[in-house]
Amino acid sequence: MTEQHAPRADTALLAKSLVVDELLTLRRDPLPRMSRPRWLARLPHAVVLYLAVLFCFLTNEQLSHYHVTGGPSLVLALMSGVPVAVALSRPIAAWWLGLLAAGLLAWTIHSEVGQGQSWPWMPAGFFALAPLILLAALRVPPRTTVAVVTVPVGLSAAAELLAKPEHSTTSFFTSSLVFGIVGLLGYSLRAVRLARGQLVVQETLTEEERARRTLLEERSRIARELHDVVAHHMSVISIQAQVAPHLVENPSEELKENLAGIRENALEALTELRRVLGVLRSEQPGDPAAPQHPQPTLAELDGLVDNVRGAGLDVVTEVAGIRRPLAPGVELTAYRIVQEALSNCLRHAPGSRVEVGIAYGPRELHLCVSNSAPSRAAPPSVGAGHGLLGMRERAGMLGGELAAGPRPGGGYEVSAVLPMDPPGGSSETKKDA
Repeated sequence: MTEQHAPRADTALLAKSLVVDELLTLRRDPLPRMSRPRWLARLPHAVVLYLAVLFCFLTNEQLSHYHVTGGPSLVLALMSGVPVAVALSRPIAAWWLGLLAAGLLAWTIHSEVGQGQSWPWMPAGFFALAPLILLAALRVPPRTTVAVVTVPVGLSAAAELLAKPEHSTTSFFTSSLVFGIVGLLGYSLRAVRLARGQLVVQETLTEEERARRTLLEERSRIARELHDVVAHHMSVISIQAQVAPHLVENPSEELKENLAGIRENALEALTELRRVLGVLRSEQPGDPAAPQHPQPTLAELDGLVDNVRGAGLDVVTEVAGIRRPLAPGVELTAYRIVQEALSNCLRHAPGSRVEVGIAYGPRELHLCVSNSAPSRAAPPSVGAGHGLLGMRERAGMLGGELAAGPRPGGGYEVSAVLPMDPPGGSSETKKDA
């Protein structure tokens, strides 16, 4: 029993220590602004300052009914209103000031309380402390909020039991009810604010995780598509290494051994490549993007454009420069970028005019797909909205660049620059291809 109760006792002591630390802190904790609407962001601060001035006048007015006037009345009125303004930045310090002001008020009017007048709180005196409890409860933990409410309630009860003037009326029950309500209101508003903040953080993390997962899926799909390209080159190397000895009269043994080693290494690399591809395909066996047939090239672009025209878009193509075969990876990437850009036009710009431009430079391939403003509203899109992410990943894989954004006159434009000789590529390899 002792061992079981020890952790509970330690927890209780720790909780009490934290509450005491919170009540004794004078740290700055500004009242947060309203997030919406922005033009009313400072409305809570203006209301609090208005209440500070209001309670100064009310306290000064009510003190006259207790025959307290002149300098003492003015000082006590200021002591009642100033803590409300201080609570904008230091809620606990303002709460202590409010308790001090309430105690001085009760002591000052004690000998002046007449028949039927309330004590220790004046008729509306506890309303000057209520905003301080509310502003503290908005920014402190729940245990501290309980203390912020309990302390003035306990002090009121003690004052009435020990020093209540004759013929005065009690204000304990009314003040306790008001303090309890504002404390509960502050706790509830703080809980709602914290929940909204956590929801925003969770939504941000979820969006980042979704983008990261989409990026990994896109990279996996690109790797599967490029398998055929790499496998083709490895197969060609293996066949050439096998045939080469027969093309030379009396090849030396060293040449035969080197060519045999080249062929063996090519076959091992091809085996490992297929093993990795098998893992990628097993993760998404039903993925239609899995390469079961030769990957498309820019030579098939006319067929793609015809399909898009059949879907209702007015598409115009223009090719500049000398059209020539490129490295398979560049061909595949260029085709996919144009394909994705045209798909976006179909989804987001129905009825628009689309221009597809391809320019063959000496060292770079330039792509541009632009569309005019849509002639009708686009239907809701079911996709994840990460097409641009995939296009950028493809272009970046080759060391190229991709830019996308709205056009000044309306519509949208996607442009990409792909190097003819991607980093890590070989000019000899492209000649063989």
